[in-house]
Amino acid sequence: MRWERGRRSDNIEDRRGMRVGRGLAGGGIGAIVLALVAMYFGVDPSVVLNQVGNQAPTQAEQQATFSPEEERLKEFVSVVLADTEDVWGTLFQAAGQRYQQPTLVLFSGAVESACGFAEAAVGPFYCPADQKLYLDMRFFNDLAQRHDAPGDFAQAYVVAHEVGHHVQTLLGISKQVHAARSRAGEVEGNALQVKMELQADCFAGVWAHHAHKARQILEPGDTEEALAAAAGVGDDRLQKQARGHVVPDSFTHGSSAQRMRWFSNGLQGGDPEQCDTFQAARL
Repeated sequence: MRWERGRRSDNIEDRRGMRVGRGLAGGGIGAIVLALVAMYFGVDPSVVLNQVGNQAPTQAEQQATFSPEEERLKEFVSVVLADTEDVWGTLFQAAGQRYQQPTLVLFSGAVESACGFAEAAVGPFYCPADQKLYLDMRFFNDLAQRHDAPGDFAQAYVVAHEVGHHVQTLLGISKQVHAARSRAGEVEGNALQVKMELQADCFAGVWAHHAHKARQILEPGDTEEALAAAAGVGDDRLQKQARGHVVPDSFTHGSSAQRMRWFSNGLQGGDPEQCDTFQAARL
């Protein structure tokens, strides 16, 4: 991916090296909120959340230093975020709306958000309560090693997917789906969540389409990297790895094939209107 000359975003909040402690004080309400958010976005809250209270960083943490490789990766995600700001800002303006830029919070190990406490085990996530994306960049190692999706454009896909959830929040889609899920049974609720995730994949593709059209960011192999990432985090693949079998009714993000297909739809057409997974005849 050609990114070095790209604009850097100012909407980066770096909390790496800051310790977040566990405890009963101060974390109970937030933990409950994030548990609900986790279920809403298809994550097992028992893996993600604990009741916690913040602890002040130690002097060593305040003086934490990072390797050149880590700082370069921070710069990379800043460029990707800036690029999503440019693309979605233009698309919203064309639709007569104003795009509100999200903040990307970088953390290590665990983090406190407006939705509560989360550990890095959850992976990257978006909190609609504060309109922030949360990312422990060590997830990219997991993406490459566990999910067989190395490469910078695979990493860019991850950021763009979470931005896709922010777009859903701004458009009111998230609120509508949340209301529908509150009235639905488990299987129907899971199906709605799958459509949410696949739409976010499509929105990631929309970003890639317009970013490449404007700035020629794609290099040979980049599309394959993003598709590998989409496939690597498909529910069928993850369930097969974890359980040895697949239970489609429990899917919350979509199969590998579905995630690849909807990212490709956005990439090829670049039209957010073509990302309506809720009305699609075929996922």
